Amino acid sequence: MEIESLYRIFQQHPIVTTDSRNCPAGSIFFALKGESFDGNTFAAQALKQGCSYAVVDELQFADKNNSNILLTEDVLKTLQQLATHHRRCLGTRIIGITGTNGKTTTKELISTVLMQKYNVLYTRGNFNNHIGVPLTLLRLTSEHDIAVIEMGANHPGEIKTLVNIVEPDYGIITNVGKAHLEGFGSFEGVIKTKGELYDYLRQRGNSTVFINNDNPYLNDIAKGLNLVRYGKQNHDDLLVSGEVTVCDPYLTFCWREKHFSKHEVHTHLVGSYNVDNALAAVSIGLYFGVTPEQIDKALGGYIPQNNRSQLKDTKRNKLIIDAYNANPTSMMAALANYRDMKVFPKMAILGDMRELGPASLEEHQKIVDFIDSCHFDNIWFVGNQFALTRHTQRTFTDVEEVKKSLKEKCPQGYYILIKGSNGMKLFQLTDYL
Repeated sequence: MEIESLYRIFQQHPIVTTDSRNCPAGSIFFALKGESFDGNTFAAQALKQGCSYAVVDELQFADKNNSNILLTEDVLKTLQQLATHHRRCLGTRIIGITGTNGKTTTKELISTVLMQKYNVLYTRGNFNNHIGVPLTLLRLTSEHDIAVIEMGANHPGEIKTLVNIVEPDYGIITNVGKAHLEGFGSFEGVIKTKGELYDYLRQRGNSTVFINNDNPYLNDIAKGLNLVRYGKQNHDDLLVSGEVTVCDPYLTFCWREKHFSKHEVHTHLVGSYNVDNALAAVSIGLYFGVTPEQIDKALGGYIPQNNRSQLKDTKRNKLIIDAYNANPTSMMAALANYRDMKVFPKMAILGDMRELGPASLEEHQKIVDFIDSCHFDNIWFVGNQFALTRHTQRTFTDVEEVKKSLKEKCPQGYYILIKGSNGMKLFQLTDYL
């Protein structure tokens, strides 16, 4: 089926679903395939449950007598092509964002700031892959002034695929760090893949990138682009400079635009490392004409969710929840911040960092060695990788074993940092602490 023909249908039915259990009336069902399912087998069911059309790529599920079942060569590619076509037709300004750490929080902060002036579409949750990105683009309407699209990757070439779908006008890479080394092969592979956003914008020509001037890796790969710089180290080339004022436990930071007065913002973010994410949002806000007062209001009012840099009071403890994901870079940053916080007593429950490949044991040992210098009051490790390291702390096989222990005897009166890869499911512990 031609994209133009499908797009005309989409204009009349602008709701897309890939889940046959969620079929809004008048929507289009795209029959995607996964490792353990084939969406083609649910096409007829989707139509019965409310969808007006179903897009399939297997002939046996295409009924010649039913014009509401649309046959294409590859449903996923068709979904992606439709999203790009829709994006081109609307011409909405798009900021593409990627990075090893902080991209979701930065996306949230940027969107919050821009919403002070614009109607903004932004990536929901973790819809940042080859399926989530086109689904996000297809939520664009003519009423949106600007979009902030998050792009994630754990293998080489994935950012290139996503930028060719999104076709962003602007870009930001939050940082590059040691994550998904099993997929990327090396830290250099991480840099190269994240840099595919820069490569696209460079090829596009006359494109603007927002860059953390303190990051040498980003500066090395950003040549040939229009750079809007921000950072903590004051420099004449910076649009915005800033610094951490307090972080016990919430981040308070100051920022200054070139030659203008200083602003202080009290946030609900836990972690001094979030100052880079906040400065990125300040820079982008200023670039797009949001006033300093509006920026301060937006950042001060933002409440983090989704197990990212959250502080939660329970009847027994105060929890610092950063359990959505973990890699050596983000784990070290979280521990260093926790070490410097003037709160007592301190406990940490740390889960394995996944997808590190051959470097896994070495990177986990580095974390253990660093913790020895932090002098926390109590440490629990969760997972087989931490179990293989040299340490004297308590170790649990998995989150279920931790739950069992907490039911028998729960720590009380602690600040507790919870950090680990999402697959470790440490977020489940909050109800037990």
